Amino acid sequence: MNDLLATAVAAHGGLDRWNQIKTINVKAAISGAFWQLKGKADAMSDVRLEVDTTQQQLTMDYVSQDRRSVFQPDRVVLQQPDGTVVDARDNPERSFAGHEFHTPWDDLHLAYFTGEALWTYLNTPFLFTWPGFVCEEIAPIEADGETWRRLKVIFPDHIKSHTRTQVFCFGPDGLLRRHDFTIDIVDPTTESQLYAADYRDVDGIIIPATRRAHAPMGDDQIVFVAIEMADIAVH
Repeated sequence: MNDLLATAVAAHGGLDRWNQIKTINVKAAISGAFWQLKGKADAMSDVRLEVDTTQQQLTMDYVSQDRRSVFQPDRVVLQQPDGTVVDARDNPERSFAGHEFHTPWDDLHLAYFTGEALWTYLNTPFLFTWPGFVCEEIAPIEADGETWRRLKVIFPDHIKSHTRTQVFCFGPDGLLRRHDFTIDIVDPTTESQLYAADYRDVDGIIIPATRRAHAPMGDDQIVFVAIEMADIAVH
């Protein structure tokens, strides 16, 4: 690990503690204008997540809809609560070919995107210690009255995420402040900035309970994505 990654890992609870856990369980409300554009405005207003910390897998229960999605890099599945498969898609990333920013999504598109996104978010920064990740500290920036150190991370091909090269900004305390990226399957030309806040100590792992991205609308800013987490537990 380079110095910045080591600092970030320590600030978020340390690798020794992280290696003792296998899953993160979260109750969440996910909203914002982005989901409206995709025809999924209220789809994730009440969800429960189980995030695997040892492999790329995320299970999401849509509580009010009595259904579940299971994300893996090469397959997404929709199930009933008892495990009965309702629908499935192999090689799900290919299903986004030809999509534009306003292209609506079906339920399997949503399951794939939210799976890769939330899995990345909740495994940050420990994920970057895995073999195949390439990390480099780049020039810091001044933001919100602080100096933020920035880590450029190149993801290996077998890990599905927004895009291969992403930038993570850490505050003086070593905690993540902002995550900068483009999204290949949505619009690879537009950069997103997702802010992390409201940190919780969850049995020794330090996790932000709130993430938000904003987008301009005239002279104002709208909430583009909002992730509010509660009942966070590690196992």
